[in-house]
Amino acid sequence: MAATQSRTRPFAQVDVFSATPFRGNPVAVVLDADGLSTQDMAGFARWTNLSETTFVLPPTDPGADYRMRVFTPERELPFAGHPTLGTAHAWLEHGGTPRAADRVIQECGAGLVPLHRDADRLAFAAPPTLRTGPVDEADLAGIAAAIGVDRAEILDHQWVDNGPGWVAVRLDSAERVLGLEPDFAALSGVMVGVLGDHPAGSPHLFEIRAFAVGAGVDEDPVTGSLNASVAQWLIGSNGAPANYSATQGTRLGRAGVVHIRSGDGVVWVGGDCTTGIRGTVTI
Repeated sequence: MAATQSRTRPFAQVDVFSATPFRGNPVAVVLDADGLSTQDMAGFARWTNLSETTFVLPPTDPGADYRMRVFTPERELPFAGHPTLGTAHAWLEHGGTPRAADRVIQECGAGLVPLHRDADRLAFAAPPTLRTGPVDEADLAGIAAAIGVDRAEILDHQWVDNGPGWVAVRLDSAERVLGLEPDFAALSGVMVGVLGDHPAGSPHLFEIRAFAVGAGVDEDPVTGSLNASVAQWLIGSNGAPANYSATQGTRLGRAGVVHIRSGDGVVWVGGDCTTGIRGTVTI
C-alpha cells in the first residue's frame, strides 16, 4: 500500500473509556491525513487491525474545528463513539485549538458532533439515530439463537442505529450478559448490543457487550456509539435515569466505563482517555 505522496505524519494510539491505561478500547489516530486517498486510509486501517482507525483532516464546514474519517478493518463508518473521544483527545494533545475553550466541534460523516470538554474528561453529544423502533420477531429470534438465549429472556429490544447499524437487546442481569457464548458465525453481518443490570448498590448501572462481527471484529471492547444510542432509547422510554454509568469489556479483560449524562434533550457520552503511543507514521 502506498499513498500518492508518502510522507511522515504525526500519529497517536489512544486508550478510550478507561482510567487505567491499556484497559479500555484503543483507537489509532493519524493526525495529519491531508493528501491521503480513501484507498490509503482503508489500507492503513486494515494494517493497524484495530476496531477503528481515524484520520484528521481540515474541516469543510466552517463551524467545525477539524474533520475526522473513521475506518474499521473492513469499511468506513459515518460515526463511531470511542474514535470520536480518542481523536479529540489526540488532536488537543497535538496542539489543536478549538474555537471555544469548553467545546470541540468535530465534523464527520454523520455531520457536526459537539464534544464537551472539562477538567476530567471529554464527552460527545450522541448523534440522532437513523433507525429506531422494535426489532422484527423473526430477526429477534435469530439474534436470540445466535447469542444463546431463549427468546423469552429478552426483556426489551430496539433498533438503536446511529451509523454502524446497532440493534440492542436487554437481558435480566449483568451476570447473564457476561455469561453469553455467542455464535459469531450466526451473527455475521449483524451489529448486536446486549445489556443487563448490575445488582442493586453497584456503582454502575449496566454491563454491556457489543458483538460487532459486521465491523470486522467479533466483540468490541468498549463502544461509544452503542452506549450513546442505548442511552437515548432507555432514557427516552424511562428505562434508565438521566445520568448513569455502564461497564463494558469485562469479559475481554478490559475495564471500560462509559459515563452518561443528559439534559435539555441531549445525551452526553463521556470517558477517560490516555495516549499509549505517540510518534509518526509514513504513509
